[in-house]
Amino acid sequence: MAARLVELGAFAFKYRGYMLPIAVILLLIPSPHFSADPAVAGFIGFLVAVVGQAARIMTIGLAYIIRGGKDHKVYAETLVTSGLYSHVRNPMYVGNFFLVIGLAIASNSWVFALIGVPLSLGMHKVIVAAEENFLRNKFGAQFDEFCATVPRWVPRLAGLGRTVSGMQFEWRRVVAKEYAATFDWFSAVAVVVLLNLWRADVLDDHEGLTALMAVVIGVRIALWFAARQLNKASAAAAAKA
Repeated sequence: MAARLVELGAFAFKYRGYMLPIAVILLLIPSPHFSADPAVAGFIGFLVAVVGQAARIMTIGLAYIIRGGKDHKVYAETLVTSGLYSHVRNPMYVGNFFLVIGLAIASNSWVFALIGVPLSLGMHKVIVAAEENFLRNKFGAQFDEFCATVPRWVPRLAGLGRTVSGMQFEWRRVVAKEYAATFDWFSAVAVVVLLNLWRADVLDDHEGLTALMAVVIGVRIALWFAARQLNKASAAAAAKA
């Protein structure tokens, strides 16, 4: 069974980039709503997604782990155990969990909630199985000790304040690594909120929420341009070295 999970995890890791297009398809499927007011669903979903995005930002800003693998396979150069990794072994995936739950709530769609959320959770479960298999084979006892002292999914909150205050936060790294893609789950939440308000013809009734979502999308676009410039500058500096 464990070997099967690792195999599925390697497959899911390779094709994890297709999750967002799948989510878009699910969002386009007509579905019963679980809230009569799309603004309520949108606002609650956005707040949940904020938690997820904050977790991702703090993870990257405090102790960056090389993401994306190598040749579309699970890969790690070092075992990162500092920053949020000293409180939970998979802080990026914990962030993803809140982002997906936030999107599900904001979508106000039972179809997305009942298909998209379990699909995302299952994908992350098998990916973690593949990653842990790789890390255990590469780092051995060091990784076993890490597993014995740090929870896999539920963050240990004790000492979190000391961790955050005791480390230097790298904003440039956050911009360069988190916002290099043209679109992400957090901006998807904002788009979905606006779309649902527009469909219900209540945009003018919720000017504050509408303006907030527009600001989120605008900031996301600005950060994408900033990330492009930072990455170009880094590439140019590396070429001169």
